Amino acid sequence: MTKSGSGNGGVAELSIQETRALMDVALGRAPADLVIEDADVVNVYTGEVQTNLSICVKGERIAGTTPDPSDVVGPETTVINGAGKTVIPGLIDGHTHIAWLFTAAAFIPYALKGGTTTVVTESMESYPVGGIDGVIDFLDSLKNQPMKFFATAPAMVSISRAAAGIDDADLERLLSRDDIIGLGESYWQSILQNPEQILPEFHQTLRAGKTLEGHSAGARGKKLMAYAAAGVSSCHEPITADEVLERLRLGMHVMIREGSIRADLEPISQIMDAGVDFRRLTLSTDGVEPVDLMEKGYMTSVLRKAIDCGFPPVIAVQMATLNVAEHFGLDRHIGGIGPGRYADMLILPDLKRVEPEYVISNGRIAVRKGELRVEPRRHGFAEESRNSIHIDGGMTAADFAIRVNEAGPEATVRVMEMVTDLVTKETHLTVTVRSGEIHADPENDLLKAAAVDRRRHPGRTFTGLIRGFGLRKGAMAASAAWDTSDIIVVGGSGEEMAAAVNRIRELQGGVVVIADGRVAAELPLPILGLLSDRSIPELADVISSIKAAVAELGVSFPDPLLTLVTLTGAAIPYLRICEEGLVNLRDGKTVGVVVEDEPPHDAP
Repeated sequence: MTKSGSGNGGVAELSIQETRALMDVALGRAPADLVIEDADVVNVYTGEVQTNLSICVKGERIAGTTPDPSDVVGPETTVINGAGKTVIPGLIDGHTHIAWLFTAAAFIPYALKGGTTTVVTESMESYPVGGIDGVIDFLDSLKNQPMKFFATAPAMVSISRAAAGIDDADLERLLSRDDIIGLGESYWQSILQNPEQILPEFHQTLRAGKTLEGHSAGARGKKLMAYAAAGVSSCHEPITADEVLERLRLGMHVMIREGSIRADLEPISQIMDAGVDFRRLTLSTDGVEPVDLMEKGYMTSVLRKAIDCGFPPVIAVQMATLNVAEHFGLDRHIGGIGPGRYADMLILPDLKRVEPEYVISNGRIAVRKGELRVEPRRHGFAEESRNSIHIDGGMTAADFAIRVNEAGPEATVRVMEMVTDLVTKETHLTVTVRSGEIHADPENDLLKAAAVDRRRHPGRTFTGLIRGFGLRKGAMAASAAWDTSDIIVVGGSGEEMAAAVNRIRELQGGVVVIADGRVAAELPLPILGLLSDRSIPELADVISSIKAAVAELGVSFPDPLLTLVTLTGAAIPYLRICEEGLVNLRDGKTVGVVVEDEPPHDAP
């Protein structure tokens, strides 16, 4: 591995000189740079709390722990009185998505204040819209920061055949990086339906000595075993204790999700009644929205919730530190308080109050009593990353017309019907055909939904129908459609949909709401069409205005932006849309709007 802050990123292997310096401090021959005196220390390796212990730090690393640090306290040593306090390792989020909405520079102050010193993020969002150069630009934005970032390479399981899969050379290039520690979440349905495409990626990753991250929502029994047999070693999708237990029994690591998309800790906490070992159980967020970062904090809030749900405090700490590090093979460097490990630590009032008085990251005091003491590095993104919408010319209403070949007055059509704010099913409706076209009917909640490719085949568009979205008029569009290189747009007319997409083109990425022929709300996302330059509070305000604007237009979903961008996702059942057509995830087939004597798929 390379030196931290140089080369490809990742964690550092110590030089011989640095190792000698650590050993000298451990032996009491040289002064430490930082000493935390006389604290209660949670030892995640043994599951005990060691009392009246001092932690000695040299540079970025822990030299050792001792009851009496007097021989390593010199005139330049920073000493923190830990009497009556509890020290735990810095928290690790083992699965999240930060290639969405905010940059690392905006995120880091909240993450550090939230006790987080290491984050493992997906990079899947950046690949379909920016290619390998976009991924590397994103990864470079995470380097040389006051906390550690790792990422997983994009597996690119997609309903769009143009976007599906990652080029072998691109994957090899990413797997050679120290900051890439695995292959990102791979949806089980696609693995079982299309193993010839995905299994070569799996084998390439395993040969590189890195992990396969999973997404097994809904899988059970033989299908789950087949998925695990492919080498998948983790899953963050279980939502019940029984689902967690089934995966633990198969040798998988389970990441309990507690974030903005789902909050699963409370129901999963019933697993404590099973009397099983929790060393393969970890905590993660799967992504946190700006308002939640501001109001709830980050991993400290997840740890508090785990303790409140009844997990013994030391076990909960293990789930947010060592267990994560062990899963990714990083425990030699992070995840615990021990000699040679990075000095990533939180000083708490006690284990019942997970409210850090100090956050120490890479041996430096990063946060003291809520005040940030280090500044994140602001990355200059490449010009290509700031020009990722490649549609030539403007879209028109005609680009969103649904034309039919039949001369009759009616047609039977497939409709994406919202079952929940995220789940859809396939519904068949008989609709009127006028002048060879099928039109939306906003008064009866029948809208058009379209996916417009912005990179691979720029301007290629497929328009379908959606019911249950709630928009009475206007249009809503976003450039961050899941698992594709598409702009996703829902609206009542082609004119309004074209206006929304054209505004995104002008902004070079963003979220746009059109009402009464004008922009009612918008959020520019000029970096890869995914990220904003704005601060977390500014983002929270703009997202609130977007929610308010679409609520006035009739949309009642709690997070309408999430509802919109997931319409292209290959992970959430069942009927999805991309620039190539409608795809039912049960069989993976791509179909059109008009039903041609084909029986409907079963509803979920």
